[in-house]
Amino acid sequence: MVRTTSTAVAMATVLAATALGLAPHQAQAAPARTVTASADTSPASSASSDLRFYDIPGSGGITLKGNVFTPAGAESGRKYPLIVLPTSWGMPQIEYIAQAKKLADSGYIVVSYTSRGFWLSGGEIEVAGPPDVADVSAVIDWALATTPADADRIGLGGVSYGAGISLLAAANEPRVKAVVALSGWADLIDSIYSGRTQHLQATGMLGAAGYLTGRPGPELKQILSDFLGSKLDREQQMIDWGKKRSAAEQVDRINANGAAIMLGNAWGDTIFPPNQYAAFYEKLTGPKRLEFRPGDHATAEATGLLGLPNDTWTNAHRWFDRYLKGERNGVDAESPVQIKSRSQDGYEGYADWKSVGAAGTERLALSDSEHLFANVDSGANGGVIFLSSILDQFAKAPPIASIPLLPRAFAAVWQSERYDEARRVRGTARLHTTVTPTKGDGTFVAYLYDVGPLGIGKLVSNAPYTFHGKTPGQAFGVDLDLFSTAYDVPAGHRLALVIDTVDPLYIEHNPTGAQLTFSSPRTDPSYVSVPLREQ
Repeated sequence: MVRTTSTAVAMATVLAATALGLAPHQAQAAPARTVTASADTSPASSASSDLRFYDIPGSGGITLKGNVFTPAGAESGRKYPLIVLPTSWGMPQIEYIAQAKKLADSGYIVVSYTSRGFWLSGGEIEVAGPPDVADVSAVIDWALATTPADADRIGLGGVSYGAGISLLAAANEPRVKAVVALSGWADLIDSIYSGRTQHLQATGMLGAAGYLTGRPGPELKQILSDFLGSKLDREQQMIDWGKKRSAAEQVDRINANGAAIMLGNAWGDTIFPPNQYAAFYEKLTGPKRLEFRPGDHATAEATGLLGLPNDTWTNAHRWFDRYLKGERNGVDAESPVQIKSRSQDGYEGYADWKSVGAAGTERLALSDSEHLFANVDSGANGGVIFLSSILDQFAKAPPIASIPLLPRAFAAVWQSERYDEARRVRGTARLHTTVTPTKGDGTFVAYLYDVGPLGIGKLVSNAPYTFHGKTPGQAFGVDLDLFSTAYDVPAGHRLALVIDTVDPLYIEHNPTGAQLTFSSPRTDPSYVSVPLREQ
């Protein structure tokens, strides 16, 4: 389960193809069809790189629809560094055409291909399973035999599904020297099943896009049915399936192979939240870089797919140049963790992920006991997949709620005092609380809000939590990490924690008539810890 064809990315792909004089159907053109790619009219581009479409043999005897950019005036006998770009979920092979051309213009052989099971590529959708990983090796073999590619300088990259496949391939393909994985996942379970709660909108969109643009295999069909149908008796099978498709489970092999890994994601990614990428980054031991920006799934990269100036793609090119060409461009000398706040422009550099928010932690005490009835949406929610975080990215307008008007029967609310100075929230806020349910199963969602003088709360972060098999009437402790973020709370505002039991983003498991009590025992006080950056 990996990526849907978001409107922004799909439009970017079509427009990029149009700029190069291609129609989208040419993604499935006949083998070795040559197209002159001349979108780049800058003075530095005196000649045009060569674009050809191919049928590429994948693993297991299937055919992958692909294309190859070759540098203009490629010299006979000269070898060029190779970059392989598997496509995103539901996207055809022209997805990266604008960026592939730029890379070829700077001296790379670039091979893009439609991932198996989608469009006219053969096979069925394997969700980054072993056949997808084997396809990467098959494409590399083909490129080395067919193009003037250098076997000692091979890179992988991609957005979303292409990012996930690239990371898994780096664990199994020692020839790979550099990877750029944008808006991807390292832990599939922690992405769409965090807090043991199904991410309904994300999974539903992915499933629909898979059926619309490809051919889901029987295993994927079963997993989708079990996951969306809340078949808890098959939970372990679903978790095992996801682990096999998670690079975090193979990090030792990635480290042993030694590829230089660049990771990029958005704070508001509703498909692959940033926490799991940050945790994976910390486990890498080779050259590495982590970038987080405002936005939702793949929106940070979308303008770059048009060929427009884009920070993410600029740094991706620099990463490849450093570790495939050996250029001393300074990317390895910069602070390896680069983040941009949702509240202001400009980047902040950190030595590692642990240093983000390490300047201090503020605790919001949840001292009052709160009792709420389940199964009613209080009005606090995480927004709508794609739309809400895109509005936050471009208009700084995250989901809002009127905190004083939230019905207290269905929402638990705690607020801080008003702050005399701004608070720069950086990293992962954590909830620690005690819950007493009236039923053995249940779901709640925690929200952290920035509350202004009029009581309007802007969403800072959220996360769901589901429990099963608890003893009714017996309290238990909960520790929940909210989704990582970077957000500035203005002076004069306050922070509020809100908990309710229904959110359209998630599947809830509250039985009819369920009630939850959140308390703060003297021996184990409840709180939210909020990581802060120095003023």
